[in-house]
Amino acid sequence: MEWTKSGDDLFVRLDAGEEIHASLQAVADEAGFDAAAITSGIGRTRNNQYGHMSDAHIYYRNNHEAGAELVSLQGNLARLEDGSAFTHIHATWCTDEYEVFAGHMFESTVHVVAEIHLRILSKAIMTRCPLENSEFIALRFS
Repeated sequence: MEWTKSGDDLFVRLDAGEEIHASLQAVADEAGFDAAAITSGIGRTRNNQYGHMSDAHIYYRNNHEAGAELVSLQGNLARLEDGSAFTHIHATWCTDEYEVFAGHMFESTVHVVAEIHLRILSKAIMTRCPLENSEFIALRFS
């Protein structure tokens, strides 16, 4: 992984074998920021676990293990109440047969490369807090 920063913009290159959530959380700790908008991401990934949340606040998961083109990625980064970085990401992928799948990204490992842009929200205070009777971890602003 390598990253560069220009003002409040941070651009990250992830390499083969790196998991996207863990890598972006590590960048937040290394670069020293607490909140960011993840505005875009492209690349090629594998071991993609994705899904959706039902109306009953339960996450449903699907797996796509083979390599796939990461067509679009967006989300945000905030801190949990214990101070650890937390990423909430949605993504769209395309198989080699041009079949598209998308949803909440639970896990995704870089297969070739991923290039991701974050806009640091230097004046924002955002905290993720669990919702009662839900698998969702809500975003709270202070």
